[in-house]
Amino acid sequence: MFLKFSEDEKACCVLGSYCKMSDLIENCRTVILQLESPGLVAAVFITGIGGTFQFGFQVSVLTSPSSFIKEFVNSSCVQRYSLPLEQWQVSLIWSFIVSIFCIGGILGSLCAGRLTAVFGRKRCLLFNNLTALSGAVLMLLSRRAMSFEMILVARFLYGISSGVSLCVHTMYIVECAPKELRGMVGVSVVTFMSLGKFSGQLLGISELLGTEDRWPWLLSFSGVTALIQLSTLPLLPESPRYLLLEKGDRQACEKALDRLWGSRDHHVEVQEMQVEHAALKGVRCHTVLELILEQSVRWQFLTVVVVFSTVQFCGINAVYLYSFDVFRSAGIPAHQLRYASLGTGLCELFSSLFCLMILERTGKKLLLFRGYLCMAFTLGLLTITLYLQSQVFWMPYCSMVLIFFFIFFFSSGPAAVTAALPGEVFTQSFKTPGYTIACTINWTGLFLLGMLFPLIVEHMDYFCFLIFLCFCLFSGLFVWYNVPEFKNKTALEIAAEFQRMHPRTESNERITGQQKHKEIQTQFKSTKF
Repeated sequence: MFLKFSEDEKACCVLGSYCKMSDLIENCRTVILQLESPGLVAAVFITGIGGTFQFGFQVSVLTSPSSFIKEFVNSSCVQRYSLPLEQWQVSLIWSFIVSIFCIGGILGSLCAGRLTAVFGRKRCLLFNNLTALSGAVLMLLSRRAMSFEMILVARFLYGISSGVSLCVHTMYIVECAPKELRGMVGVSVVTFMSLGKFSGQLLGISELLGTEDRWPWLLSFSGVTALIQLSTLPLLPESPRYLLLEKGDRQACEKALDRLWGSRDHHVEVQEMQVEHAALKGVRCHTVLELILEQSVRWQFLTVVVVFSTVQFCGINAVYLYSFDVFRSAGIPAHQLRYASLGTGLCELFSSLFCLMILERTGKKLLLFRGYLCMAFTLGLLTITLYLQSQVFWMPYCSMVLIFFFIFFFSSGPAAVTAALPGEVFTQSFKTPGYTIACTINWTGLFLLGMLFPLIVEHMDYFCFLIFLCFCLFSGLFVWYNVPEFKNKTALEIAAEFQRMHPRTESNERITGQQKHKEIQTQFKSTKF
């Protein structure tokens, strides 16, 4: 007996097969583009190892040797001043060692925009390695000199270096990528950040560098990655978009594209850059204040503010903090908790790698929206399981599973899309202040969270997750109703989508109309040429 299908069912089957085939073709096309762009692949690794890798490494590296550093602070004061410190004094100095990294990061983010305008993206990254190397030398010599002040200065220099690299690395690598690969290249920024966190956890175990004798080598490891980038970055060209849109050098831009993308035809991409260059002709690079006050990019600015604020206030740091208590309640021995924490770092790394495979097929808006809602739902469940943890014996296992689910949703959604966001939604004249604002929000949020989170936990305990749940829910709804899809679109196309979703006043529309008229004229001239 044969099954009979209606015409609608047959059409659905054919449509489903077509969608799967189109997804397969899209994935194959992306892989081919990557294989045809060996220079771009090299740029991803070279900039990543000395870029956001440094930030991720410094965030996680202090966890393992914290007890050794506190003991060193006390012993150095006894040896130099014959003055033993009380516990609260050691804790105060330790909090300064942790938080001064964020202060340096804020300073580096504020300076990054000016540095890129003066020196360019590539040279700015090169000079930034000297700051990281200086910090590494101070860290390495601090124990021999019996000076905890050298640790403070080194952490401050690491913060400046990470603040600059977090901004400039993202800006450079996104500008080097064709728009078909811009999403995947943007995810690589977060992937190297996750790799840095995992490396800090891995090298910090007692079998490697997390011992009383070897902790200075652990804290100075950033000097090794800085040396790697310092010796390999000169092999890469300057950002093609920077060369054409800010320097007006089309010949240098085409040479850079040849080195990055190979010998394939990139006439279309150059033409799109020329359209943007003509639209911005006579327009200088804007300042941070001008970006904040500019009405034509108001919704792009609000999007960056909301999304980057939520990165720090989504609860990821709270989840990491409570993970040790959850693992301990699940029966994991205290001396093996460090290996369990490696599992969370590994989960974050693999989640960002997984996002590379689904980003171009899913779309960035959907990844943000779905990630925020899933994170909010997971935080709600995690609050319930932590509340019942002492009453039901199997609840710690549920909490442990939810922790890994939350890390997965965070790393494969908001974390993966957020880093490259300013480079995609802003045109070239607003891009530098956009990255400056985004990175400053990120560092300020990290600093405030480090100062306020212990107080929040002290008064609210695990109910603090409800605060982060509200942040995730609000950001998810904001993205769904106010942000267009920007996959495989130029900055001008994204600006037009924002304008369509949020019609502005008549005067602003007149300005936008003049810009569009200028773009049409430019496109006509380019076609004629």
